[in-house]
Amino acid sequence: MFEPPVTAPLRHMPYLGVKSMPMFPADTYRKRRERLAKQIGKGLILLTGNTDSPMNYKGNPYPFRQDSTFLYYAGIDQPGLVLTIDAATGESTLYGHEWTMEDIVWMGPQPSLHDLAGLAGIGRVEEPDKLHALSQQSLVHYLPPSRSENLLRLSGWLGRDTGQVREGVSESLIRAVVAQRAVKSEEEIHEMVRAVELTGRMHVAVMREAQEGLQESDLAGIVAGMCAAEEVLPAYGIILTTKGQVLHNHHHGHELLDGQLVLGDFGAESPMHYAGDITRTFPVSRYFTDQQKEIYEIVLDAQISAIQACHPGVKYRDVHLEASRIMANGLRSLGLMKGDPEEAVAAGAHALFFPHGLGHMIGLDVHDMEDLGEDHVGYAGEVTRSDQFGLAYLRMARTLQPGFVVTVEPGLYFIPELIDQWKAENRHADFIHYPALEKYRHFGGIRIEDNILISADGRVVLGEPIPKTVEEIEALRYQV
Repeated sequence: MFEPPVTAPLRHMPYLGVKSMPMFPADTYRKRRERLAKQIGKGLILLTGNTDSPMNYKGNPYPFRQDSTFLYYAGIDQPGLVLTIDAATGESTLYGHEWTMEDIVWMGPQPSLHDLAGLAGIGRVEEPDKLHALSQQSLVHYLPPSRSENLLRLSGWLGRDTGQVREGVSESLIRAVVAQRAVKSEEEIHEMVRAVELTGRMHVAVMREAQEGLQESDLAGIVAGMCAAEEVLPAYGIILTTKGQVLHNHHHGHELLDGQLVLGDFGAESPMHYAGDITRTFPVSRYFTDQQKEIYEIVLDAQISAIQACHPGVKYRDVHLEASRIMANGLRSLGLMKGDPEEAVAAGAHALFFPHGLGHMIGLDVHDMEDLGEDHVGYAGEVTRSDQFGLAYLRMARTLQPGFVVTVEPGLYFIPELIDQWKAENRHADFIHYPALEKYRHFGGIRIEDNILISADGRVVLGEPIPKTVEEIEALRYQV
């Protein structure tokens, strides 16, 4: 039975005012590196941790977030570190500077580099200057850098210009890392449940506190405050808006008005940086209007059906298309679409209302490993990405496997600018009843999202249930 991670550094040294560093047991990281080395076979694997990034000057950095692949193989949540793995021998080396007395004056006592290496099962420690010897290595495997600082560091160590660095990323390393990180272990699932359960409490708090006259920023402040109280970061930019038709709306400047819907798409990280990603939509007033309830029930039906369709061996693209057909059929029943729902989805007509994909992988990143290439993660050479509007944005299309964790997040949106464009072009007029859309012009949008673990024989919704039926949400809103 897996034991929850311990706060390792506190066992043997004081942390004066410094947050503890939870890690998995050292053997977890050692086995991950051994497996990676065996898959790569030869050469040197180079994994770059992140550095502090200044907001405006060096001493005022953004909150630090470690590179997720570095966390996966080393677990050490501190800036300025680099890990190498000899693919032939499996030997690992941690590169970094020891803390100076000046650092200690400002930050308090810190663990030594050797202590950190020991917690991750790493046998050797070296100064970063030694990394310049990489230019003499015949074969160095590295991943595409997601930050410009790491691109420049790689350029210096490898003796290549930045264009050459970008061109020289290791496709074999990308594939090996994606294959390993895609399947979540029991200890990782434990962390993801922690993230989702905090996220669920955040959503319930927002639904309880929302009322007419508040600002969206008041609700966003609840979310940010609950993360701060747990000493964790939001997993991504908080989406909390009455303008739900804007898919990634990070603006929080509108007042909540009676009759509107609030779409909240936000999540917390766990202490070990595993992400939660949940969306709920609820009315500002105590009850949904009849119009809102009709659209909400269509989205909920599609979401529940999509979750039930998630099994090992099923292509997620097929789950997306089935959810699309369910929503197209529901819109037809309201007179907003017409014709055969299957033909409408095949033509892409439903994308006027559902212009994004059903979901994506989630783990140490909210869009897990997409810094390594979305097609590597979500398509893996199994499925060809469509160029059709809407379906082209599907991030996850490949065959589901036990251990995958994905989001399931269908939505229906009424985007006035998109409706006007399609209407002017008479696009998909055989399937869309444009005159009926006038009553929905200012409707906004509805999305419902949960995080799903693919099990050996089906699926599990992570975390405690978060209110999502009309009855559950109205009962919660009635307490306001």
